[in-house]
Amino acid sequence: MDIASSLGKIQVIPNDVIGRIAAGEVVERPAAVVKELVENSLDAGSTAITVDIKDGGLGVIRITDDGEGMSRTDACLAFERHATSKLQSDQQLNAIRTMGFRGEALPSIAAVSKVRLTTVARHEQVGTQLWLTGGVVTRVNDAAAIPGTSIEVSELFYNTPARKKFLKTTTTEFSHISHAVQQAGLAWPEVHVRLIHNGYDVFNFPGVSSHRDRVLQVYRAVFRDGALVVEAERNSLSVKGFIIDPLRARAGRTPQELFVNRRPIKNSTVQHAVIDGYSSFLAKGHVPLFVLFLDVEPGRVDVNVHPTKREVRFADTEHVHQLVRSAVRHALGRAQVEASMAGSAHAQLSSSTPSSMSAHREGSPRVAWAVEESRPLARSNDRVPEPASTDDQTSFVSEAVSPYDSPVSPGILPLGQMSRTFLIAQVGTELQVIDQHTAHERVLFERLWRAWQSRRLLSQPLLLPEPLELPVQQALILQRHLAELERLGLLIEPFGPSSFLIRSLPVILGHTDLAALVQDLIDDLEQWDAISSLETKVKPILASLACHGAVRAGRAMGLPEIKQLVQDWVSEGLIMTCPHGRRVAFRLSADELARLFDRG
Repeated sequence: MDIASSLGKIQVIPNDVIGRIAAGEVVERPAAVVKELVENSLDAGSTAITVDIKDGGLGVIRITDDGEGMSRTDACLAFERHATSKLQSDQQLNAIRTMGFRGEALPSIAAVSKVRLTTVARHEQVGTQLWLTGGVVTRVNDAAAIPGTSIEVSELFYNTPARKKFLKTTTTEFSHISHAVQQAGLAWPEVHVRLIHNGYDVFNFPGVSSHRDRVLQVYRAVFRDGALVVEAERNSLSVKGFIIDPLRARAGRTPQELFVNRRPIKNSTVQHAVIDGYSSFLAKGHVPLFVLFLDVEPGRVDVNVHPTKREVRFADTEHVHQLVRSAVRHALGRAQVEASMAGSAHAQLSSSTPSSMSAHREGSPRVAWAVEESRPLARSNDRVPEPASTDDQTSFVSEAVSPYDSPVSPGILPLGQMSRTFLIAQVGTELQVIDQHTAHERVLFERLWRAWQSRRLLSQPLLLPEPLELPVQQALILQRHLAELERLGLLIEPFGPSSFLIRSLPVILGHTDLAALVQDLIDDLEQWDAISSLETKVKPILASLACHGAVRAGRAMGLPEIKQLVQDWVSEGLIMTCPHGRRVAFRLSADELARLFDRG
């Protein structure tokens, strides 16, 4: 019998192909390389880690640490598949305490790149330098005894062009890298973490003594004014961290960071528990922002359920859900009590002090890390409004915004305002109850849209540029789209690694909270890569501009202002929803009123 003809279809895959297949599970993009190498540095007991990136990780990725290092024998073995110093028996799988444990990261990275490793074990006089190409060791030399390890990965995916083809732009890939490094920094606040891109310092976080200080380093722009402390413990489970004040919640989802035993993960149980904890505190369409740290007995959580370790499985899911939900609710309830007490104290103070004191803004709920709120910068179109009258409930409030006014038109009979939110007017033969914010938002949106279509969207400079500080990944998104925003009338200039200056706004907008506006714009810009139509991209941006430029609920309006706002809304076609889909008005015709009063 011919031996060749008896061979089956099943063949043993060559080792180099095995390595590339394994790399496909672990190394999805440059950020995955950074994550795995930084976790190795953390497991090595490092107190300082520097991540140096070129061209979004497609050029060079270099991780340098001051950890315990490796001997020459260990350095050579480290790139063998399933070789690890972190696991010696299967019993240890039930209590994983290290970030890595499978022994797959280094060989998987080396299989699809060119690697140079320089390392020295503590108390050794000579270090080791190792070169690999496609997972194969090509050279081993002595190296200077510099404490720690430096690993350089270059030409990533050079031998797997199909994987390289699906990578995004340099900016996008680096955004993922910065997020991975930030997550490591959040989980290990005592470690000094530094990120460099193309020779430029992106961020440099010295080691600090608490999660609170590290969260402020990373997400100061988000949490400095509106953070609530979350803390609870039950049996072998504890949760600590910070959530956003519901009044400062937005439609965007950055940050929503969850760490289990210092491991960054995504988990639907915890996500649902946070949302459930907010319950009715959260406005429709808004999502909670949080940075939470769960500590679980290692034997009660399985981290070996995903190749990249981004998911875990809890032994008692319901216990986790209940603890997180109750911790969030307790934090929100505590903030409400403090806000109520602050409001009562303010009312007592106002009643016993001169009238000039009553103009001071009521303090917001006391939250962690509150800082003094900066005074809004003056703008060229600001006008000083008339003082509020004590005998006219519909007079202008004393606030630094332009009154809503322009030439009046007939056909509108303003009747008044309810709860400083709803306008009541007769429009033709109909009685209309109109939401002042959504009506004005619709008017501004239609005007912005027409101006953009006709390429006549003009901008006006601010009297003083307004500074803005953002988390790194949000800064990268904004920087990528500055030219598009300028064409929409919003001129923003970089002013440091993650700082900007807002220099001008569309003429149609008045006084607005620019920091909140930019946050909403970033949430819109995050979706641009998935959208092909230019109009579909622009409309959410204009809707956010209109929303932040419109009069707010709680602002008193006089009858002339009410009449003009209703007239403008009528002239735009009485559109019954704002650009975000919220209702504008409730309408009753004369016939419907007659039927209500049995006059039909």
